[in-house]
Amino acid sequence: MLSVYLQGLALGAALILPLGPQNAFVMNQGIKRHYHLMTAGLCTLSDIALICGGIFGGSALLSQSPILLMLITWAGVAFLLWYGWGALRSAWLGDVTLGTEAAMKQGRWRIIATMLAVTWLNPHVYLDTFVVLGSLGSQLPSTEARQWFALGTVSASIIWFFGLALLAAWLSPRLRTVRAQRIINLLVGGVMWFIAIQLARQGIAAF
Repeated sequence: MLSVYLQGLALGAALILPLGPQNAFVMNQGIKRHYHLMTAGLCTLSDIALICGGIFGGSALLSQSPILLMLITWAGVAFLLWYGWGALRSAWLGDVTLGTEAAMKQGRWRIIATMLAVTWLNPHVYLDTFVVLGSLGSQLPSTEARQWFALGTVSASIIWFFGLALLAAWLSPRLRTVRAQRIINLLVGGVMWFIAIQLARQGIAAF
């Protein structure tokens, strides 16, 4: 079963490493040192739910519900355009203020809501977990093998999200300058809009 676990670990890492909305959000929170471990933990829990759902039967649901996928796609496009606009606007204005301690406490629920939207309104997450991982996991010969495969992919999420959050927090003193924040926000906004455009093209092509 070790080989099945390593297969899941390698595939999970390959799917999670490219820069996307989740990674960009975790990185930003790490740089701000603002609930970055909470953000990494919630991203990991969301991935666990999605991975297990995909490997243990969710892939069939998604493949039989094109309307559901379409709704998720356009909701994701709208959210990514909005989030990307906020990042690009911050880059233009050079707004790197972190706010008072009270404001940071009040922002906890907004961070949670944004993280959930970044994760659950991203159709690529469902394609990765339900379609790719789900189809591969369903081909494994036994329930035990599927469990080890799921554990491997979950391990990749845990290592990556917490590693990214901690690394960004460690590099925070160098990355919290106005110039660095402008570059990061420009990169994040560009990535969000690029993904939104790609999703919109896919949605239009599906009509």
